[in-house]
Amino acid sequence: MSNTKLIATGALALLLGTTAASADTWRYAFEEALEEVQGKFAQKFKEEVEANSDHSVQLFPFGTLGESDSILEQTQSGILQFVDQSPGFTGALIPEAQVFFGPYLLPQDNEKLATFFEESKAINEMFPSLYAEQGLELLTMFPEGEVMMTTTEPVEGPPDLNEVKFRVMTNPLLVENYKAFGATPTPLPWGEVYGALQTGIIQGQENPAFFIESTKMYEVTDYITRAGHNNFTTAVMANKDFYDGLSDEDKAVVDNAIDAAFEYIIDYQKGLTEESLAKIKEAKPDMTITELTDEQRQPFMETASSVEAKFLEIGGDQAEAILNQFKADLEAVGAE
Repeated sequence: MSNTKLIATGALALLLGTTAASADTWRYAFEEALEEVQGKFAQKFKEEVEANSDHSVQLFPFGTLGESDSILEQTQSGILQFVDQSPGFTGALIPEAQVFFGPYLLPQDNEKLATFFEESKAINEMFPSLYAEQGLELLTMFPEGEVMMTTTEPVEGPPDLNEVKFRVMTNPLLVENYKAFGATPTPLPWGEVYGALQTGIIQGQENPAFFIESTKMYEVTDYITRAGHNNFTTAVMANKDFYDGLSDEDKAVVDNAIDAAFEYIIDYQKGLTEESLAKIKEAKPDMTITELTDEQRQPFMETASSVEAKFLEIGGDQAEAILNQFKADLEAVGAE
């Protein structure tokens, strides 16, 4: 057993051992470090809950309770009360959530993006029942930043990704996305990505700038490419039985804390991308950061229709309804 798994197993044993004695303590796990975007959201949620109730919130950053699949399972089983996880990892359970991996679907303008997440009928009215079927209460979704490719060789168009083994989350539509881009998509757990890049097992990965900077992905890649193809989305969920069993007062505490954390995290991210890219250049001056022109992006954009068609095949019973509502919501905020 690896050290990471031993640590996670030990933390889980401690968690299980204290469950009965901690009825007023709510446990919340997420996929990033405490000072990364999901961690900042979680800290604000904790602050709001503890300021407005007798409950305390215990936070579990990435790695303390295992990988993404582990913390989702722990939330479904009721060991954890809250989890923050990208739809990228829930695609097998909730295939409709793969819609977030259609390239060039989400707006690049941050204000329009935030408005979309706040007002989208697809997110706020259609997704909750799909999550409920998996024992989860969908509390909110929020964007984490423009997704960028980091690679060992320059990327100016799809031909540059030919035969490039590109790490993706275990999400069928994201796999299709990178196949359409010309790459060889390679699903890997996040904990293996740095080493795989370092040893040449893979030659690329994608993430927002803050995550590339904080996880030091720039140390094992030489090029960052801004193709504008997506924005990283994450979802905050509660165990449904837990949430349904709360008093109206405690539900209001949770909902208000989520609303406050959403507003906080949107504001927190203003300027974060450029700040993170500047830190990367400072740490590695020879890192090449390229923002593709509209002309260079066009061949990537032309793959969108084929990826959407694949979504309609694999995206579940409500795929077409979700995609149509998604586009209507985007049009409503002037994103198309």
